[in-house]
Amino acid sequence: MSGRRTFVTGATGVLGASLVKRLLERGDHVVLLVRDEVRGSALVTDGLLPQCSIVRGDLLQEGLLDRAIGEHEVDSVFHLAAQTIVGIARRSPVTTFEANIRGTWLLMEACRTHEVGRVVVAASDKAYGPSDVLPYTEDLPLQPTAPYDVSKAATDLIARSYAHTYGVPTATTRFANIYGPGDLNPSRLIPEVVIAALEGRPAIIRSDGSPERDLLFSDDAADAYLAIADLLDDPSTGASGEAFNAGTGRSTSVREMVDTIIRQVGGDARAEYRGAGVPEGEIDRQAVDPGKLHRLSGWEPKVDLETGIARTIAWYREHRHLVA
Repeated sequence: MSGRRTFVTGATGVLGASLVKRLLERGDHVVLLVRDEVRGSALVTDGLLPQCSIVRGDLLQEGLLDRAIGEHEVDSVFHLAAQTIVGIARRSPVTTFEANIRGTWLLMEACRTHEVGRVVVAASDKAYGPSDVLPYTEDLPLQPTAPYDVSKAATDLIARSYAHTYGVPTATTRFANIYGPGDLNPSRLIPEVVIAALEGRPAIIRSDGSPERDLLFSDDAADAYLAIADLLDDPSTGASGEAFNAGTGRSTSVREMVDTIIRQVGGDARAEYRGAGVPEGEIDRQAVDPGKLHRLSGWEPKVDLETGIARTIAWYREHRHLVA
């Protein structure tokens, strides 16, 4: 049993519930930063929320992070909170920069002040930007061009600067697209396609189906976060100040993913493609090489796309009434 006092931001998202479940199974005392109502979150449907301590408030609220980490005597932090929707970032870059960039330095400063023992911060594979070299490896330069991608590159650099400058044991994650049960934002592709298929209406696809993404199931992503955190416990691994990829190393086209969902749902499920090429502000092809994390920790994804989609559909069959 771990016995750690662990603080998680962004726990109401698709990754958060999987990570919190793993932490509770380890025996951690888990403290969550919760801003909004979490009625539909998998934290609630899986019965996890009552097992955690809750800090109510916004990431950017003056003094909140310092108080939460200090009063709960936190010794481990997973920072997942962010504005994650690419379209919103394009329309409202300032609010995205506030949440993703300012939110990161506020979190890291609180961790420095209270000498937190390990910090894992969610950056993104989108920090690499468009690249002719796939899959991405961690030694590729960060060359983002769109506001969301830039915000995640800044998140990455700010967080790691606290490791190199102040000695805060910190690593960042550049993970593939995470999917799974409990994604409450239907503007994202997998929730929208699954819900549309279950409701018997056509799923509207904003591209021609050709964009490609590396898809990582949420439980596999949670296990990768824990593997990275465990590396930070051992200074000899050299993990502090480093970035880590996690994904399958394989890209899947939007059309292949949509076809998988429609086939599994069955019935009259169908899709309508109403775009040409790649939606504005998006990257056309992405895949990440997880070799570095595998070499250091042995982590590798266990859930294939067919199984992950089936588990995701099963959750929405039972809980889609909770999704806005």
